Amino acid sequence: MKKPTDPDGFSVSELLGLGSHSARKSYYPELTARMAELENERNRYKWLFENALHGIFQASMSGGLRAANPALASMLGDASVAETLKRCTTLEALFVDPGDLQRLRRRLVREGRVAGFTTRLRGREGHEVAVSMTLLPKPNGGEASLVEAFVADITERERARRRLEELNAELEARVQARTRELEALNAELRDARDAAEHANRSKDRYLAAASHDLLQPMNAARLMVATLQERPLAPAEAELARSIHLSLEGAEELLTDLLDIARLDHDRIQPQLNDFCLAELASQLMAEYAPRAREKGLSVRQAVGRWRVNSDFRLLGRVLRNFLSNACRYTESGRVLLGTRRRGEAVWLEVWDTGPGIPPDQRRVIFHEFHQLGASRARDRQGVGLGLAIVERIVTRLGLEVRVDSWPGQGSCFAVRVPLARGRPLPPCEPPGPAPPPVRFAGQPVLVIDNEPSILAGMGQLLRGWGLDCHLALDVEEALEACPEAPAALLVDLHLDGPDTGDALVERLRAHWRAPALPAVVITADRSDAWRQRLRDAGLHVLNKPLRPGKLRVLLHGLLTHDGLA
Repeated sequence: MKKPTDPDGFSVSELLGLGSHSARKSYYPELTARMAELENERNRYKWLFENALHGIFQASMSGGLRAANPALASMLGDASVAETLKRCTTLEALFVDPGDLQRLRRRLVREGRVAGFTTRLRGREGHEVAVSMTLLPKPNGGEASLVEAFVADITERERARRRLEELNAELEARVQARTRELEALNAELRDARDAAEHANRSKDRYLAAASHDLLQPMNAARLMVATLQERPLAPAEAELARSIHLSLEGAEELLTDLLDIARLDHDRIQPQLNDFCLAELASQLMAEYAPRAREKGLSVRQAVGRWRVNSDFRLLGRVLRNFLSNACRYTESGRVLLGTRRRGEAVWLEVWDTGPGIPPDQRRVIFHEFHQLGASRARDRQGVGLGLAIVERIVTRLGLEVRVDSWPGQGSCFAVRVPLARGRPLPPCEPPGPAPPPVRFAGQPVLVIDNEPSILAGMGQLLRGWGLDCHLALDVEEALEACPEAPAALLVDLHLDGPDTGDALVERLRAHWRAPALPAVVITADRSDAWRQRLRDAGLHVLNKPLRPGKLRVLLHGLLTHDGLA
């Protein structure tokens, strides 16, 4: 009976099925339908359980397997699920490593569920299967908790991982082997480089020694021919002396060019940048090339102006000497001019000639080694064609720019661009006047020291022909015997017999005669920067072998005139 306090609708008894028979009967269809739905759901999960691609099992963590699907049995190699359940009565029987089972239990307690746990399961007849496992707890209401596990076979993945590790190990081994090979190859290359450097040093020493030995007799021959040319000769003998002079000059230029090319290619020449007046350089060049031009009937002059530039005096001089040498060599008639033209913060040094000119397609190849324009036959060749190759190397080393303009049949202009001096103003310099005419000396005593008797003989004849009182010596003992008192000037070879070099010998003689300001010139075949700097620091004048008589005469004239002796 419904109480007044019951809610509207059915009474409690009616809700519990204790009401009237007609009320209970009205709920049977609904209950039947719900029962059918539950059965269908159970069947669906059973179908999924039995047909899943991955293995599924239910087990007690304190016992063995309670249920498993066919996929797990197949994964473990068992013929049926019953065989799997029979074989794995304990969980320890399922895991290859019991330690994995202990870790799995701890993680399940700690985390409540375990996902992606990798382990190995024991299959039939000792077969092992690598798997990735996910476990979910399933409360049972008893003391032992149930878990459901989903198992994926990762054998292929593990096989691929191991293969990748093997490949990585193989690759690492190959890299190490290749590294060892490269290290061995690098060691061989270092040995080859060291051998090449040693060979280069040996070659350089050989070139230095050979050049010294070659330049010594060439120097003596040049001195004797110069002496011969200054004497009155019959036309035939004068022409013969001239031919010998030109042959020696060509051999000297060839040897000098070969040495310079070798030193430039091996970075043995280091630029020394300084501010200097172009007039000083032009004066030296005119004194050197005016006699050569006069021999060919050419007119040579300069118009360099009052410019001061920043460059290497010696290397820039080498560039201009090549320009002037080519101009004098290839110009048969007319004139040669050394001039300047300012453009912004630089000045172009230009050498003009009235020679045969250069075709446009040849204006780059003339800077290649051993290339001479129009010298297809041996009798047409003059030198070996290294001069402009040296020019290109020098201007590259100095960071300068070179330009060639030419008009075939009319002449050419070779020019180099040099930066003007900056910073502290330098005193003005006067442009040089015309080259001074040859002078005769007034019997001033000059001492020459050289360990080559032939060079001493040639120097004696040449200097005496200029009017100097020439004393000759092979060493310091002979020098002191020949000149008890200080001469007006010293001419000393750099490399002598014995421990003393030319600069040390000059210092000893100056101290002996108590003449610290005695003018001295060191003559050498050694063109290295180290020696050049050492002699410059010592305040000594330097002339290279083979000696150019014109340069020696101008230098002696300046030294002796400076002292008021000429």
